[in-house]
Amino acid sequence: MTASVYLHPIAFASGPQAEDGAAIRLAGSMVYASRFALVVRDEGTATQRLLFGARGFEAAATSLDSALAAEAQRQWANLQKTHAPLQLGERTIRFDQPQVMGVLNVTPDSFSDGGEFLEKPDTGRAHAAAMLEAGAAVIDIGGESTRPGAAATWEGDEKDRVLPAVEYCAAMGAAISVDTRRAGVLEAALAAGAHMANDVSALRYDPRSLELVANSRCPAVLMHAPGTGDDLHEGGIYTDVVSDVFDFLKHAREKAISGGIAEDRIMLDPGIGFGKTLADNLALLNALPLFHALGSPLLLGVSRKRMIGALSNEEPAHERLGGSIALAVKGMDAGVHMLRVHDVKATVQARNVWRGMRDAALTDFSQLPMD
Repeated sequence: MTASVYLHPIAFASGPQAEDGAAIRLAGSMVYASRFALVVRDEGTATQRLLFGARGFEAAATSLDSALAAEAQRQWANLQKTHAPLQLGERTIRFDQPQVMGVLNVTPDSFSDGGEFLEKPDTGRAHAAAMLEAGAAVIDIGGESTRPGAAATWEGDEKDRVLPAVEYCAAMGAAISVDTRRAGVLEAALAAGAHMANDVSALRYDPRSLELVANSRCPAVLMHAPGTGDDLHEGGIYTDVVSDVFDFLKHAREKAISGGIAEDRIMLDPGIGFGKTLADNLALLNALPLFHALGSPLLLGVSRKRMIGALSNEEPAHERLGGSIALAVKGMDAGVHMLRVHDVKATVQARNVWRGMRDAALTDFSQLPMD
């Protein structure tokens, strides 16, 4: 089969009552989708596009051959799938509202903090504590810069950076993710108290990574990046960036499951900013609801990214809060389950206000007809 099918949610409702029940809850989130596009692509070209409502899937699927119909059925079920919570140490991370992952970079050349948290461990410890106090569900610790043009880091140096941060975050009782593509770093971090792998190479960079994650039974974030070697940004040429990234993540997820990683321990990240142009990033952000069709919770990392500067007079990284919040809200509107951010307090406040509006919409019966 050369053709592929994609189910795009394209219209949304404040709640199912607004559509007399003709809306689905998107991936267990607080977002409801009411209209969909079924797109068939063959060798990079869209050959079919059908529009249907929440009660029209079966009729739309009859136009497909048996293999495509079976795949469409899987995606339709995934769009409605409720994801089990993640258990990270003593912390239970539920996916019935957007969660916030706080970034703790312990690198000498971080684009966002300039190495402050590496050079001053007490500052890093205080920052981690502040993020937890502000409502971060997870602290994501990274010891290698993955910005465009950054040099690869030696594994020993990465361990020296990451492990002290893991230890002081573990002492706080934090749920800890480690942003690494090296099995040796992950293995040492798990032994020091970390709970989750956040691999920007989707477990491709280090041949030991997949087996390690499977054997340790730790959850893993699989992110899209086009590069296969040291430069993750290399080779970012796409026929259609949305379907190409979807296909990549689908394959990465299937490979992880076949390698022994439990399906309910996988999260997916479209990799905004990694080997992608501004137009590519915008296309992916506008198509985020599609990625629920893959069947795993979604993580979105857009905080302080270069695209914000590109859209706002090249503002430097530390002045991109407004754009970061705008993109976080975009993710929440798409049903994204976790937001990886630098500015935890502001993002949690935005999330809480967003949730308040969602809660109000779900309990507003003024749109129902009177008897």
